Amino acid sequence: MRLPRVKPEHAPYQLSDGTIRLGGALHGIASEITDVDGWAWAALMLMNGTRSPTEIASGLRSSFPALTAEDAEDIVATLLSSGHVEEAAPGPCQELTEQEKERHSRSRDYFRWVDLTPRDHGWEPQVRIKAARVLVLGLGGTGSHAAWSLAAAGVGRLHLVDPDVVELSNLNRQMLYTEADIGRPKTEVALERLRQVNSGVEITVERSTVASSEQLASLVDGFDVLALCADRPREPSGIQTWANRACAKAGISWVSGGYNGPLVSVGVFGPGGPCYACVRAGIPPQPGADYAWPGVTGASAGLSGHLVAHDVLALVTGTMATPPGYFHGVTMLDPDGHVYARYPSRPQCEICS
Repeated sequence: MRLPRVKPEHAPYQLSDGTIRLGGALHGIASEITDVDGWAWAALMLMNGTRSPTEIASGLRSSFPALTAEDAEDIVATLLSSGHVEEAAPGPCQELTEQEKERHSRSRDYFRWVDLTPRDHGWEPQVRIKAARVLVLGLGGTGSHAAWSLAAAGVGRLHLVDPDVVELSNLNRQMLYTEADIGRPKTEVALERLRQVNSGVEITVERSTVASSEQLASLVDGFDVLALCADRPREPSGIQTWANRACAKAGISWVSGGYNGPLVSVGVFGPGGPCYACVRAGIPPQPGADYAWPGVTGASAGLSGHLVAHDVLALVTGTMATPPGYFHGVTMLDPDGHVYARYPSRPQCEICS
């Protein structure tokens, strides 16, 4: 970095024992530094966007003459690699147009906050989103929200697959459709609506029922991530099992989401983590665990869809803090009812062990 500064969202503060916290403890990305001698704090105070790393190390030595040049440089380098520091004078980003930068400026602010990888100009996550190819399977309660969110985020290519037509009972939760659309194919309506949301995204559709694992394997070919928002055929040995095998064979990640009454949960799977079958084997059987129960509101469908989109974007941008291989979610009637389940690969699993 030429002129590093601490990200404003990560402004450091000291505890009474001298420990430094960066990133905000409530946001899940905080770091703590044990700083008995005050060296790290002094370096962070010098990182205000007006000094080069060499000048920061020199200033540190001026304040602490006992520090060697090598030690001062190591302290500065460690802080620069922490992800809590950004370039005050970022270089140009050629991959995005000025219109795209304006459209996604708030997304850049978000990724600057959560991305702990040092970047040249801060637009790198958005560039990855623009280059991404995402398959959305199912355009119902979860899928309609997920597809909208991914289009709005600027995913470069979206392919939407669904066999159904719009029905009156869909309209309590499926955000892409209106009363005037009843009887029309969901794919047709979704294509119209999403092109109005973001004309810069390449969107294609396919009105089709996925009837076999072989068909699903063919569909995922050429995509980076599968957003599985369909729930038929049911488990066991249903569409999630098919996705588990198809995506493992293709070497891509996939995200599956849905709702079971007030329980909204999402599974994240892919290379480098335990597969769906292994994680699911560790969870006690429960009714509706495959998103089979019909009770849903616009709020619960929206939560599931946007959680799916969030996890897809985290995978695409490389900002996912936890490796794939887990379920997470919320229980809407319990403020403390956060869901998280992760189990290791089973020794004999042919997919992930």
